[in-house]
Amino acid sequence: MNILEHRALRGPNYYSRYLTIFMRLDIGELEARPSDTVPGIVERISGLLPTLQEHRCSIGRPGGFLERVARGTWAGHIVEHVAIELQNLIGFSVGYGKTVDSYETGIYNVVYRYRDEACGLAAGVEAVALVERLFDGGDIDMPAIIARLKAVRDAHMLGPSTASIVAAAERRDIPYTRLSEDSSYIQLGHGHRQQRIQATVTGRTDLIGHSIAGDKDWTKQVLGDAGIPVPYGKVCGSLDEARDAARLIGYPVAVKPLIGNHGRGVSTDIQNDAELQEAFSIASRRNPSVIVEQFIKGEDHRLLVIDGKLVAAARRRPAHVIGDGSATLQMLVDRENQDPRRGVGHENLLTQIELDEQTERLLGQRDLTLQSVIPKDQIVYLKPTANLSTGGTATDVTDDVHPEVRYVAERISRLIGLDIIGIDLLAETLTRPLEEQSAAVVEVNAGPGFRMHLSPTHGKGREVGHHVIDMLFPDSDDTGRIPIVAVTGTNGKTTTVRLLSHLVRQAGRNVGMACTGAIEIDNHVILRGDYSGPQAAAIVLREPTVEYAVLEVARGGIMRRGLGFDECDVGVLLNIASDHLGEHDIHTLDELARCKTVVIDAVRPGGTAVLNADDPRVLEGRRWARGDVIFFTLDPDSPAVREHVAAHGVVFTVHHERLVMRQGQVEAEVIPIVDVPITFEGYARFNVANALAASAAAYALGLSIADIQMGLQTFHPTTGQNPGRTNLIEVDGMQVLIDYGHNVPALEALGELVSRIPAKRRIGVASAPGNRRDEDLFALGAQLARMHDRVFIYETDPRGRAVGEAVALLRDGAESVPGDCQVAVVMQEDQAVGRALDEADEGDLLVLLIDDIDGAIERLKGRRFSTSLASSGS
Repeated sequence: MNILEHRALRGPNYYSRYLTIFMRLDIGELEARPSDTVPGIVERISGLLPTLQEHRCSIGRPGGFLERVARGTWAGHIVEHVAIELQNLIGFSVGYGKTVDSYETGIYNVVYRYRDEACGLAAGVEAVALVERLFDGGDIDMPAIIARLKAVRDAHMLGPSTASIVAAAERRDIPYTRLSEDSSYIQLGHGHRQQRIQATVTGRTDLIGHSIAGDKDWTKQVLGDAGIPVPYGKVCGSLDEARDAARLIGYPVAVKPLIGNHGRGVSTDIQNDAELQEAFSIASRRNPSVIVEQFIKGEDHRLLVIDGKLVAAARRRPAHVIGDGSATLQMLVDRENQDPRRGVGHENLLTQIELDEQTERLLGQRDLTLQSVIPKDQIVYLKPTANLSTGGTATDVTDDVHPEVRYVAERISRLIGLDIIGIDLLAETLTRPLEEQSAAVVEVNAGPGFRMHLSPTHGKGREVGHHVIDMLFPDSDDTGRIPIVAVTGTNGKTTTVRLLSHLVRQAGRNVGMACTGAIEIDNHVILRGDYSGPQAAAIVLREPTVEYAVLEVARGGIMRRGLGFDECDVGVLLNIASDHLGEHDIHTLDELARCKTVVIDAVRPGGTAVLNADDPRVLEGRRWARGDVIFFTLDPDSPAVREHVAAHGVVFTVHHERLVMRQGQVEAEVIPIVDVPITFEGYARFNVANALAASAAAYALGLSIADIQMGLQTFHPTTGQNPGRTNLIEVDGMQVLIDYGHNVPALEALGELVSRIPAKRRIGVASAPGNRRDEDLFALGAQLARMHDRVFIYETDPRGRAVGEAVALLRDGAESVPGDCQVAVVMQEDQAVGRALDEADEGDLLVLLIDDIDGAIERLKGRRFSTSLASSGS
């Protein structure tokens, strides 16, 4: 078998509303070998993956998938189920999948859900290899497969602290985005309502407080000056200074690096100069400045304060073993590490115990070696500190904290100035005030780990992540989302997106806009290019100032990567016409329609789907629409529109050459068509439809009729406001119309406008990429000939075709039309534009359907150039 394509779809897509992996799989010779031809396959796959028994498949009951295998199914279908189950076995609960035929024999489109992208992709690769060996009778090493997938999981998974915050966000319906795949840098929410975290440090974490927490001496100064008990100590830069400090303080002492974390380099209960020398050496490797301070007897406690409130407390004990009277210390450590709760790093609830020089020092203090037999019930500590990251254990004691201790913890958070703080307190108990016992705060932590509170070794786990979310999003109804409008269709997407963005900006909102041409943030272009896919959506939604996102959504982006967001407030479906058929297994208009309806299927509850009631396939796609429905139409008297209005549905339409809004018995005038510049006094009917669509979407967002009217009359078909879309300018006494018509329906609509513009001759420059079907290129050439007296055809992106093949089909189509249209092929775009400009005379209309709009504009600026809107009455 051969994987032809394999990628993650990051949002609602053609196959599912879930995050799914898409795999285009060539099963090769296995097309002729369904599973019922493989002896013993059900027994073998059941033995390898017993939990496949739970898969219902299309039969709809447990064991249904195995029944399908027994009856006979194809390898691609089995790959789907194995990829799902492999993810389940490494801790990701997934269940959705489907496998569909393609238009090519032996090639299948396999899709299955994922929760972690890297693991989902890796599971697919492992599934293909496993199923191939299953059919061929080869050996299959399941433990090795699971080990490889766990390695991928561990390399990409969020740590438990960050994961708890993300889980709390998901429960509040707050979207999250990983801003870096190899760290815990997370964005919660979108646009101006976002918050960011890195592990348990938030965007609100005070920089000074973070610096204080990172410097143990500074921390002790701040707390000591405020009357908080802290161990007396000194910062030392040499061993001699350390000896002087220890003698001044008096043994026993503790030694630690000035700046450090996770207990690294810390030694406690130092009894003499010899131990001090070793401890100083260990600490100075972490930081050249070393603290020597009094050793405080007592239990190690961690107090977690979030947003000024104590939310959890744990008693920690260093990594240790308990003797049984027969086993050696090494045997006890090995036995402890076999505890299934222990893993590497943050893999499990506890961490593997690793023996190091600090362990050797502690054992030496007790005259023990790894070969010593430890008496029954005797505890041997293996680390000087109780950090979970070094194998320590934790017991939840949140319910046992004395009110005075609680007050001290919350006061410390205010003194240091941290929104999230972990306080390390040595004390005999938390049930009594600190002044009544031996107690001291030894350090505080910015960005403290939550694992000991989430899953303590003993006691009740505390879901502390939600306290972070409640701090960052104090309004319980705040999901951190901004309104998202997604616009799709075959034609008119870019104009509708630009016009809608203008309407929203005119109403005083900060808009992030992405379309074919650019990404703009509050009317400033930040990137130029084709940004009609999920990457553009991600860029806009990451922008910290954006209040509204207006996004063009093209078919290619939906098929390649999904929408890039989980839901939208308004989904706009403009039209469905033949374009790009044959790509991504979309061969028919019905398949194209299903692809386009992904946008209205992604509308959130309470949102709005805006539909073109003049397009039969759009109307048919209404069954996929979620939320409320608003129609826009040039035909206010169609049965579907009348029925919708009678049911108090909202419709934006035309009446007596005015744009109006209808609902029930109410008709509200929006604006006369002649006052909407992009309609060219109504001659550009396609832009009348675009204006209606944008008005309907703006109304769904809550804009008033007055807001919509103001925006419509101030949006012009110029190269500044709507570059490359029906820009009509005057040059040397001739008119130049620049547009991006790239399919027959678009050119037919544009042709109506072209025929209305007075001209001696109509000269066109056009092309089309090679990824259109032969018949589409031929038809496009024919339409160009119908519209013009002279056509220059140039070569653009061949996209898999031989150079000259696409232009030949365009030329053949143009020459097939009876009439006097003259056709010329000029391979380079700039040369074709130059030829057209040279041939055009005063009074001619030059129609440029080109790729390099900016280049053409610069070329025209060398001539007598002026914006011409005379034909639109402006």
